[in-house]
Amino acid sequence: MIRNVAAGVQSFTSNAFLVDGERTVLVDTGANFDVVERIEERVEDLDAVVLTHTHPDHVGNVVDVKAAYDAEAWGFDVDQPGVDHRIEDGEDVPIGDHDYRALHTPGHKDDHLCFYSSEAGVLFAGDLVFQNGSFGRTDLEEGDRDALVESIDRVLGAIDEDLRGMHTGHGPSVTTNPYHDVELASKAARMR
Repeated sequence: MIRNVAAGVQSFTSNAFLVDGERTVLVDTGANFDVVERIEERVEDLDAVVLTHTHPDHVGNVVDVKAAYDAEAWGFDVDQPGVDHRIEDGEDVPIGDHDYRALHTPGHKDDHLCFYSSEAGVLFAGDLVFQNGSFGRTDLEEGDRDALVESIDRVLGAIDEDLRGMHTGHGPSVTTNPYHDVELASKAARMR
Protein backbone atom coordinates (compact mmCIF):
# COMPACT_ATOMS: atom_id res chain seq x y z
CA MET A 1 0.00 0.00 0.00
CA ILE A 2 1.24 3.48 -0.89
CA ARG A 3 0.06 6.42 1.22
CA ASN A 4 1.06 10.08 1.11
CA VAL A 5 1.68 10.93 4.77
CA ALA A 6 2.05 14.62 3.85
CA ALA A 7 -1.53 14.81 2.55
CA GLY A 8 -3.33 17.83 3.97
CA VAL A 9 -0.22 19.50 5.39
CA GLN A 10 -0.55 23.27 5.05
CA SER A 11 3.18 24.11 5.23
CA PHE A 12 5.82 24.04 2.48
CA THR A 13 6.64 20.38 1.98
CA SER A 14 6.92 17.70 -0.62
CA ASN A 15 4.78 14.63 -0.69
CA ALA A 16 6.14 11.78 1.44
CA PHE A 17 5.04 8.31 0.39
CA LEU A 18 4.88 5.53 2.94
CA VAL A 19 5.09 2.18 1.18
CA ASP A 20 4.43 -0.75 3.45
CA GLY A 21 5.05 -4.38 2.67
CA GLU A 22 8.01 -6.71 2.90
CA ARG A 23 10.28 -3.65 3.21
CA THR A 24 8.51 -0.61 4.63
CA VAL A 25 10.01 2.50 3.07
CA LEU A 26 9.37 6.22 3.14
CA VAL A 27 9.98 7.80 -0.28
CA ASP A 28 11.03 11.37 0.60
CA THR A 29 10.45 12.73 4.10
CA GLY A 30 8.83 16.06 3.40
CA ALA A 31 9.50 19.06 5.62
CA ASN A 32 7.88 21.34 8.18
CA PHE A 33 5.44 18.83 9.72
CA ASP A 34 5.57 15.93 12.20
CA VAL A 35 6.10 13.09 9.76
CA VAL A 36 7.05 10.66 12.54
CA GLU A 37 3.61 11.00 14.12
CA ARG A 38 1.97 10.38 10.75
CA ILE A 39 4.10 7.29 10.14
CA GLU A 40 3.34 5.95 13.64
CA GLU A 41 -0.40 6.21 12.90
CA ARG A 42 0.04 3.78 10.00
CA VAL A 43 2.91 1.36 10.68
CA GLU A 44 4.96 0.14 13.62
CA ASP A 45 8.38 0.29 12.02
CA LEU A 46 10.24 1.71 9.06
CA ASP A 47 13.06 -0.09 7.27
CA ALA A 48 14.54 2.72 5.17
CA VAL A 49 14.17 6.15 3.63
CA VAL A 50 14.61 6.50 -0.14
CA LEU A 51 15.13 9.98 -1.54
CA THR A 52 14.22 11.23 -4.99
CA HIS A 53 16.51 14.25 -4.43
CA THR A 54 17.81 16.47 -1.68
CA HIS A 55 15.97 19.78 -2.02
CA PRO A 56 15.02 20.93 1.51
CA ASP A 57 11.29 20.35 1.02
CA HIS A 58 12.01 16.66 0.31
CA VAL A 59 14.56 16.02 3.09
CA GLY A 60 13.63 18.48 5.83
CA ASN A 61 12.35 15.69 8.09
CA VAL A 62 15.09 13.17 7.30
CA VAL A 63 16.96 13.61 10.60
CA ASP A 64 13.79 13.07 12.65
CA VAL A 65 12.77 9.97 10.69
CA LYS A 66 16.22 8.41 10.90
CA ALA A 67 16.37 9.03 14.65
CA ALA A 68 12.86 7.72 15.36
CA TYR A 69 13.28 4.48 13.42
CA ASP A 70 17.03 3.93 13.39
CA ALA A 71 16.57 3.85 9.62
CA GLU A 72 19.14 4.83 7.05
CA ALA A 73 18.57 7.08 4.04
CA TRP A 74 19.39 6.08 0.50
CA GLY A 75 19.92 8.54 -2.35
CA PHE A 76 22.09 9.30 -5.35
CA ASP A 77 24.69 11.56 -3.70
CA VAL A 78 26.19 10.53 -0.36
CA ASP A 79 27.91 13.93 -0.13
CA GLN A 80 24.50 15.49 0.54
CA PRO A 81 23.53 15.86 4.22
CA GLY A 82 21.39 13.00 5.50
CA VAL A 83 22.20 10.52 2.70
CA ASP A 84 23.82 7.40 4.16
CA HIS A 85 24.01 5.10 1.15
CA ARG A 86 24.30 5.64 -2.59
CA ILE A 87 21.75 4.34 -5.06
CA GLU A 88 23.38 3.73 -8.41
CA ASP A 89 21.69 4.53 -11.70
CA GLY A 90 19.96 1.35 -12.86
CA GLU A 91 20.08 -0.30 -9.43
CA ASP A 92 17.05 -2.25 -8.20
CA VAL A 93 15.74 -0.86 -4.92
CA PRO A 94 13.30 -2.88 -2.78
CA ILE A 95 10.33 -0.69 -1.82
CA GLY A 96 7.31 -2.34 -0.21
CA ASP A 97 6.75 -5.67 -1.95
CA HIS A 98 8.45 -4.80 -5.26
CA ASP A 99 11.81 -3.94 -6.74
CA TYR A 100 12.00 -0.51 -8.33
CA ARG A 101 14.59 0.42 -10.94
CA ALA A 102 16.42 3.64 -10.01
CA LEU A 103 16.74 6.06 -12.92
CA HIS A 104 19.15 8.98 -12.54
CA THR A 105 17.14 11.91 -13.89
CA PRO A 106 18.98 15.24 -13.53
CA GLY A 107 17.61 18.53 -14.79
CA HIS A 108 15.65 19.66 -11.73
CA LYS A 109 18.57 18.77 -9.42
CA ASP A 110 21.78 16.87 -10.15
CA ASP A 111 21.04 14.06 -7.68
CA HIS A 112 17.45 13.44 -8.83
CA LEU A 113 16.22 9.85 -9.09
CA CYS A 114 12.95 8.33 -10.28
CA PHE A 115 11.90 4.82 -9.24
CA TYR A 116 9.92 2.53 -11.52
CA SER A 117 8.49 -0.95 -11.02
CA SER A 118 6.97 -2.60 -14.08
CA GLU A 119 5.60 -5.37 -11.87
CA ALA A 120 3.79 -2.91 -9.58
CA GLY A 121 2.99 -0.56 -12.48
CA VAL A 122 4.19 2.36 -10.36
CA LEU A 123 6.53 5.32 -10.93
CA PHE A 124 7.84 7.56 -8.15
CA ALA A 125 8.58 10.65 -10.25
CA GLY A 126 9.87 13.07 -7.61
CA ASP A 127 9.98 16.56 -9.10
CA LEU A 128 10.69 15.44 -12.67
CA VAL A 129 7.10 15.35 -13.92
CA PHE A 130 3.68 16.09 -12.46
CA GLN A 131 0.00 15.78 -13.29
CA ASN A 132 -1.23 17.11 -16.65
CA GLY A 133 2.22 17.33 -18.24
CA SER A 134 3.77 19.73 -15.76
CA PHE A 135 7.48 19.30 -15.11
CA GLY A 136 10.11 20.26 -12.55
CA ARG A 137 11.57 23.72 -12.24
CA THR A 138 14.90 24.38 -13.91
CA ASP A 139 15.48 27.90 -12.59
CA LEU A 140 17.01 26.70 -9.32
CA GLU A 141 20.68 25.91 -8.71
CA GLU A 142 21.62 22.75 -10.68
CA GLY A 143 18.56 23.19 -12.90
CA ASP A 144 19.12 22.47 -16.59
CA ARG A 145 16.23 22.40 -19.09
CA ASP A 146 18.07 20.29 -21.70
CA ALA A 147 19.03 17.72 -19.07
CA LEU A 148 15.44 17.71 -17.80
CA VAL A 149 14.11 16.96 -21.30
CA GLU A 150 16.60 14.09 -21.64
CA SER A 151 15.56 12.75 -18.24
CA ILE A 152 11.85 12.90 -19.05
CA ASP A 153 12.53 11.08 -22.32
CA ARG A 154 14.56 8.47 -20.46
CA VAL A 155 11.66 7.81 -18.09
CA LEU A 156 9.20 7.74 -20.98
CA GLY A 157 11.34 5.07 -22.65
CA ALA A 158 11.55 3.02 -19.45
CA ILE A 159 7.91 2.95 -18.37
CA ASP A 160 5.11 0.90 -19.90
CA GLU A 161 1.97 2.39 -21.43
CA ASP A 162 -0.04 0.42 -18.88
CA LEU A 163 1.54 2.37 -16.00
CA ARG A 164 -1.10 2.36 -13.26
CA GLY A 165 0.20 4.99 -10.86
CA MET A 166 2.58 7.95 -10.84
CA HIS A 167 3.42 9.43 -7.46
CA THR A 168 4.84 12.91 -7.76
CA GLY A 169 6.79 15.14 -5.42
CA HIS A 170 3.98 17.72 -5.29
CA GLY A 171 0.30 17.65 -6.07
CA PRO A 172 -1.91 14.63 -6.53
CA SER A 173 -0.81 11.21 -7.63
CA VAL A 174 -1.91 10.27 -11.15
CA THR A 175 -3.87 7.03 -11.46
CA THR A 176 -5.70 7.62 -14.75
CA ASN A 177 -3.39 7.07 -17.73
CA PRO A 178 -0.23 8.46 -16.11
CA TYR A 179 1.83 7.47 -19.18
CA HIS A 180 -0.03 10.21 -21.06
CA ASP A 181 0.99 12.79 -18.43
CA VAL A 182 4.66 11.86 -18.92
CA GLU A 183 4.23 12.17 -22.69
CA LEU A 184 2.70 15.63 -22.22
CA ALA A 185 5.58 16.65 -19.95
CA SER A 186 8.08 15.56 -22.60
CA LYS A 187 6.40 17.83 -25.13
CA ALA A 188 5.82 20.73 -22.74
CA ALA A 189 9.41 20.78 -21.45
CA ARG A 190 10.66 21.32 -25.03
CA MET A 191 8.67 24.53 -25.39
CA ARG A 192 10.59 27.65 -24.45
